[in-house]
Amino acid sequence: MWPYLNKAVCNLIRSTAKPIFDQYVGKYGIESIEFEDLTLGTLPPTFQGIKVYEVQEKELVLEPVIRWASNASIIVVLKSFFPKMSVQLLDLQISLSPRVTLKPLVPSFPCFANVRVSLTEKPYVDLGFKLFGGDIMAIPGLYRFVQETIASEISNLYHWPKVLEVPILDGSSGATNKPVGILHVKVVRAMNLLKMDLLGKSDPYVKLRLSGERLPSKKTSIKMSNLNPEWNEHFKLIVKDPETQVLELQVYDWEKVKMHDKLGMQVIPLRSLTPHETKSFTLDLLKSMNPNDPHNKKKRGKLVVELTFDPFKEENERLNGSIDGDREHASIKRAPHDISSEGGVLLVTIEGAEDVEGKHHTNPYAVILFRGEKKKTKVIKKSRDPRWNTEFQFVLEEAPVNDRIHIEVMSKRSSFSFRSKESLGHVDINLADVVHNGRINERYHLINSRNGKLNVEIKWSTV
Repeated sequence: MWPYLNKAVCNLIRSTAKPIFDQYVGKYGIESIEFEDLTLGTLPPTFQGIKVYEVQEKELVLEPVIRWASNASIIVVLKSFFPKMSVQLLDLQISLSPRVTLKPLVPSFPCFANVRVSLTEKPYVDLGFKLFGGDIMAIPGLYRFVQETIASEISNLYHWPKVLEVPILDGSSGATNKPVGILHVKVVRAMNLLKMDLLGKSDPYVKLRLSGERLPSKKTSIKMSNLNPEWNEHFKLIVKDPETQVLELQVYDWEKVKMHDKLGMQVIPLRSLTPHETKSFTLDLLKSMNPNDPHNKKKRGKLVVELTFDPFKEENERLNGSIDGDREHASIKRAPHDISSEGGVLLVTIEGAEDVEGKHHTNPYAVILFRGEKKKTKVIKKSRDPRWNTEFQFVLEEAPVNDRIHIEVMSKRSSFSFRSKESLGHVDINLADVVHNGRINERYHLINSRNGKLNVEIKWSTV
């Protein structure tokens, strides 16, 4: 497998590095930055031991011991007005013991839906580094400094509870975690933040997200020249696994030109919350979540937040054991009280389309328009029967009993053209039935399409 993994990982490195390189092209006299050589070599990593933990029946936790003494070679060439500069990384050696969680386990190959990876200790990294062909690691003191810096940065990125999550199965498998509730976050204030500006002030703001989510982080407003800012700003985050997810909070100092400086961070495990009860936290900000990071000894100020976890009604009843084993066959209809005033989450799953065809091209994707928000699926090239199985979430303050959702199937030409996009048909769906019944799964005939149909599932969950 290694030759194929080598090729795939190198392609991923190229695609990830390109936008980073492009940021500097045209600046400081830089004409181009590119890889002259990129290979992980012929020697694959080896597993020298493994621990397996017996935990919940729907997950498997492994801790392998991985050693990699590679003959990798990575050469980056920078071209500018000055002589061409080359930087080479070689003789890479890595030793680490990651915690790998396969979750959830499902009855379809490869038997798990997601892989979650985190580090339980700082990895060992050794490498050679050449600049203009000369071995700069021979400089006294630099070798150990580079080793420690790289190991610390890797540890900061993925040291538990931070997790690198890799989805394996898509939504069609039914294995992905579904939303079970809403986390209400109130960012109240911060105290005694670090002074980052020349005048002894900072311009702080807070970024917050839930672990395991690929959605963009939410942000507070920026408080200019303030070491004790007050926000009192509210946010709502969709929770999928309250037992394992954590709320990640990071405080930054805003900068107009250069990269924003991190003032500190903290995390709060959601399992520490009691449903429907508001809990206040006064957090000591840290440099990183690595318990061995010596920078954490420095005082970075405090952050005050208030959290409330509201499970959806179906999940709340399940947690309280009030639903019997025949729940799937029971009616999902709501009680006859005023449901229009209840908030919740609207889940829209675009499963696929049938018999769609464009006049000039058929590379279909679906577009959802709802209450001013626009969301899209991926493009499926040259297909009249595309399958997306993509779920979209809308957090609402009140039930959408009088709303309609517009879904349009579009086609996009892969190359530039004056007719680069065209509509393959659309449908408008009234959401009143979804609110009253909790769920619909229908096949709709597309308007302005000869035979096109669209398969959509819509669920409404209240808190």
